[in-house]
Amino acid sequence: MTFHSMWAELLPLGRSSTSGGYRRYAWTGADLDCRAWFQEQAETRGLTHEVDRNGNQWAWLGDPAAGDAVVTGSHLDSVPDGGAFDGPLGVVSAFAALDELRARGAEFTRPLALVNFGDEEGARFGLACVGSRLTAGQLTVEQAHKLTDAEGITLPQAMQAAGYDPDTLGPDPERLARIGAFVELHVEQGRALDLSGDRVGIASAIWPHGRWRFDFRGEANHAGTTRLVDRRDPMLSYAETVLAARREAELAGAVATFGKIAVEPNGVNAIPSLVRGWLDSRAADQESLDAVLGGIEKAARAYAEAHGIDLDIVRESFTPVVEFDHALRDELARILGTGTELKVPVLGTGAGHDAGILSGSVPTAMLFVRNPTGVSHSPAEFAAEDDCVAGVLALADVLEGLACR
Repeated sequence: MTFHSMWAELLPLGRSSTSGGYRRYAWTGADLDCRAWFQEQAETRGLTHEVDRNGNQWAWLGDPAAGDAVVTGSHLDSVPDGGAFDGPLGVVSAFAALDELRARGAEFTRPLALVNFGDEEGARFGLACVGSRLTAGQLTVEQAHKLTDAEGITLPQAMQAAGYDPDTLGPDPERLARIGAFVELHVEQGRALDLSGDRVGIASAIWPHGRWRFDFRGEANHAGTTRLVDRRDPMLSYAETVLAARREAELAGAVATFGKIAVEPNGVNAIPSLVRGWLDSRAADQESLDAVLGGIEKAARAYAEAHGIDLDIVRESFTPVVEFDHALRDELARILGTGTELKVPVLGTGAGHDAGILSGSVPTAMLFVRNPTGVSHSPAEFAAEDDCVAGVLALADVLEGLACR
């Protein structure tokens, strides 16, 4: 199958008819449809399909037990009303790159595996990269069992309802030992390549990033009868904290976003008793990120005290800066630079990826495909088909250089 035909098959799965975005949440019907698509693609090509103990899908060419395998792929799940390219581009490109190598008559000297990591976006259970975190031992079984969605359904319950065995969850060092290199292709979530005029780039590092929950607790009361001076309204402290986050991020050259909020009792005519907001913040280095968080927390506590509000701040997840394997990164640059005078750009990213999670266990690298608008996590996310094909060819060149004679 061509890249175009595979893309067309995958495109309608989990797509909302109202927003045009994707709702491929872990262990839901849309996710299972995507998993069935992956298995079909693997079996059509004569690859050995398997699901590991953490629900990640693998398609093997060659003997998995031989070790030193070259692995490529990404994820198929999405954020709420996300775009078509974030994740799926890397999976479709992996199959397309294998097709390209077979068309070239390439002879593999190392095992090759294509992978779909489960629950990368964390849209359902609130934690990103669950599949790869479990595999790498960065998420314990106990922590995984405590993950719940908005309806109170736990991760094990969701897996079991989808027909998978949650009792197998846990670290998978034997699988990691099989991998000699992991290369993830991804649409760029930014405009660096568009501004430089390049179709494909190589990742240097992932910014340190995390998620923090701010719980502002006040006093519920009548919106129409309670004097302003008598109110303990947590919404005021929350709103002022959102503005403080923007100021602190600008000062540090970082980013900070309050993108999710929960309000109790959530009535139009009721002063809230609780406003819970989730902060996502990222910066080019740890010092800058610490400065942003320190500034936001200081401002939030001052606002809360001024309004008589109790404030709790909980760090829900954190990933330190990830420097991709320098030797593998340099090898990708060498492979892609062979026979051309063009220098493939190397760029950092503020987005987290499974490659970042695995980097502590195996050599990892990333390729980025140009995104002309820089928009991501939105139905407007886009990459031109000729740029996608350029990404496929670049990935094929890399796999050929790493895994073939």
